[in-house]
Amino acid sequence: MATVPRTTHSQSRYLHILANIFGTIWLGFGVNAMLRPRAAFAVFEFDLPSSAADQKLVESLMIIYGARDIFMGLAAYFTAWFGTPKACGWTLIAGAAVAGVDGLVCIRQIGDGQWNHWGYAPMIFVVGSLLAGVLD
Repeated sequence: MATVPRTTHSQSRYLHILANIFGTIWLGFGVNAMLRPRAAFAVFEFDLPSSAADQKLVESLMIIYGARDIFMGLAAYFTAWFGTPKACGWTLIAGAAVAGVDGLVCIRQIGDGQWNHWGYAPMIFVVGSLLAGVLD
């Protein structure tokens, strides 16, 4: 009697689609931060500095932040397309940790704004954990 090959959770096509969706979200955040740094800065709910020099610094740092998010999006894409499910999973887990740190900075600095980051991090963590093989 022939046995049916067991499909593991980490091999799920739907998880790979979700990984690509998260990559697209990160790319969108990155492009927004690079093209519209003040709008992206507003997500953190910090007050925009009043001096022109400080505003220029914030805009420059948001462009750097945008490059980070574009890297995260591309890393999610590349590991979903060319890597193993485990590599993609750990990439997503690392991305969820980045969102966690972003939220911690918001709550420690101004006492608010953390849910703009923590709201999606658990979803990314769960998908990453499944891809990494937690339930296999």
